[in-house]
Amino acid sequence: MRPALLHLGAALIVMACGLVWRLVPMGLPGFFLNYGGGVLWGAMVLLLVGAVLGGRGRGWITPLAAVGIALAAELFRLYHAPALDAFRTTLAGALLLGRIFNPWNIVAYGLGIALALPLHVLIRNTRGR
Repeated sequence: MRPALLHLGAALIVMACGLVWRLVPMGLPGFFLNYGGGVLWGAMVLLLVGAVLGGRGRGWITPLAAVGIALAAELFRLYHAPALDAFRTTLAGALLLGRIFNPWNIVAYGLGIALALPLHVLIRNTRGR
């Protein structure tokens, strides 16, 4: 199977886990509920970047791009406009953009990227099999 499809499949699984994490009441402590979702989001970003790049490029390009996207997404929360803030109050807005800037989310995203990196490398190395 092609690396892009494997990355996409893995990203879809992580997305499903993230939705369950955020939407299904599991009685998790607030710390795990808040930052566990961020860890899953970071992993999803890495896998989506891997799907877009399809295993091409040097080994450091995908994780570096994922870190850049995660950092930009969190910093984007510092930008406020009435329509954007109204969208952020919806469930879709909260899931896609988040509501408020939190520097600890960047740490959670980085952890998710780091935890998903071995899977990315494994998928990337399936090329040609």
